[in-house]
Amino acid sequence: MTALAVLTPSYAPDFELCADLHRSVLAYSPESVEHHLVVPRRDLGLFARLRGPRTHIHCETDFLPRSFVPLPRVNFSVNLRRPFPPVRGWIRQQILKLAAASKLDADVVVLVDSDIEFIRPFTPATFARDESVRFYRQPGGVDERLPRHVIWHRVARQLLGLPPALPPYPDYVSSLLAWDPAVLRQLLTRVEQVTHRPWQTAVGSQLHFSEWTLYGVFVDEVLGAPANAFASTDTRCHSYWEEESLDATTAAGFLGGVKPDDVAVMISAKSRTPLEVRRAALRGLSLAP
Repeated sequence: MTALAVLTPSYAPDFELCADLHRSVLAYSPESVEHHLVVPRRDLGLFARLRGPRTHIHCETDFLPRSFVPLPRVNFSVNLRRPFPPVRGWIRQQILKLAAASKLDADVVVLVDSDIEFIRPFTPATFARDESVRFYRQPGGVDERLPRHVIWHRVARQLLGLPPALPPYPDYVSSLLAWDPAVLRQLLTRVEQVTHRPWQTAVGSQLHFSEWTLYGVFVDEVLGAPANAFASTDTRCHSYWEEESLDATTAAGFLGGVKPDDVAVMISAKSRTPLEVRRAALRGLSLAP
């Protein structure tokens, strides 16, 4: 039987969003699925409210090297192995995802941020088929119109020891993605072999980085089949990426685009959509388990 774990890094400002996500994980998944939350030490007490038979609360420090020292009053850390540049919060969160997913005792890890909510039932079969983990890839989805994505590809190729390549590149970035922990462990070993440094140091020294892109490039260009045998262009998640707040009308319009195969919805926390608007709109979907 395929073991599936849901992994969510979070923190106190996103607690209510994370609590809604957590309830949806329990409501829409079988009893075998476990939810792992990774939070800062200062937030352990708050998130302990969500702990249960299927819910595990982890401290960030469990997955970071001791050389990572947080700086006071700013969202940066210093890696004592390589103090400059400091590790930005966004990069640290990606390191946490890579580290935690590689250590979980599961066949499939689904990475889900706090601003996502499941709206339909899902099972391990949603994200695995014939021993292959679902792999999101949009061929030709990245070119010069997405300059940051282009940089992410270049950084990934450098970390993996691959020769430069010109765009267009596949797009591997989505709001709901699954990883194979065994593949991920191979990826991290490859980064260490190429850079001759701990992979956390190699990733933490980057100013621009995408964990999704690193995984995608590794699967496609280092491993190939069968690791990418279950490739799909369907995200299975209806997503709102804009930073403009939704109101009741625009939220309802957005959710009107949910497809029959979507199992989740993402309304970006950066949009600052009021919690009550978000909750009312999602309740209006009327998609009971």
